[in-house]
Amino acid sequence: MLLDILLLVVGAALVLFGADKLTDGATGLARRFNISEMVIGLTVVAFGTSLPEFVTSFVSTLKGSADISMGNVVGSNIFNTLFIVGSAAAVSPIVISKATVQKDIPFALLASLMLVVVSMDVFFDGASLDVLSRTDGVVLLGFFSIFMAYTMFMARNTNVIDTQSSSDDLVVQMPYWRISLYVILGLVGLVFGGDLFVDSACSIALNLGISETVVGLTIVAAGTSLPELATSIVAARKGSSAIAIGNVVGSNIFNIFFVMGICATISPMNVGNIGHLDLYLLIASVLLLWMFSCSSLKIKRWEGATLMAVYVAYVAYLVFKSTVV
Repeated sequence: MLLDILLLVVGAALVLFGADKLTDGATGLARRFNISEMVIGLTVVAFGTSLPEFVTSFVSTLKGSADISMGNVVGSNIFNTLFIVGSAAAVSPIVISKATVQKDIPFALLASLMLVVVSMDVFFDGASLDVLSRTDGVVLLGFFSIFMAYTMFMARNTNVIDTQSSSDDLVVQMPYWRISLYVILGLVGLVFGGDLFVDSACSIALNLGISETVVGLTIVAAGTSLPELATSIVAARKGSSAIAIGNVVGSNIFNIFFVMGICATISPMNVGNIGHLDLYLLIASVLLLWMFSCSSLKIKRWEGATLMAVYVAYVAYLVFKSTVV
């Protein structure tokens, strides 16, 4: 138990270090290539912080435990939207651009809706079992291709308005080798730190008598989203709201279209213990984020607290349900 606690602390420290370096490197990359921070957040940062979900789901699929992948992605996306955005907004109100409200968040909502549609075979088709087929996987990958094409189009047609602050000047002058080093160190710290954190947290939870179902839907899902959490909070603290929100929105899209698409294409996936409530909350969380973003193009601290409260209530329900069962 003591070793697990030590590894938990080391893992958390690595994740925080990685988030700090990745944010600096990603911001420097955006300035160097005159690409908006939102685009960098939607692509480079989102893909990097989604690596734990991808690795966990991919390995689970190869080992014949494809149903674990579904729970990992659904749980991670709910955690991303409710807890991570909520935490980041609690640290510093997140400014949302019109493009994010009109295009990026709706795309994340589309991803959630698509996952629900292809997952509920019993409801829509009258099948005996909810399964993500290889055809569903190809469809999800097709939407991922559309998302990447759209993002690349945005990168080429978005003009970055530089505010000539002293901090921005320092970032612009960052040499390429340092940007590359920061991005690599950041990703390594996030991936390995997140892995340590998940393993040790699961071990501690199981030793305390918490059921594997609750551990999978909460600790594993939150643990694989730890990179997103750390990156978004650090980005918000440093005033990079675009990276903070882009990271979450991009990660959610990557998780569904890319991770689920790859895994389902490799092997058909049973939806498993993921219930309709979990899938409905997946959609409701994005709708809530969208509603807050539309109100004033900013997610205020109280709105962040509301998102966090919804997630805490969801986890409390899962624990209660597990205890009763």
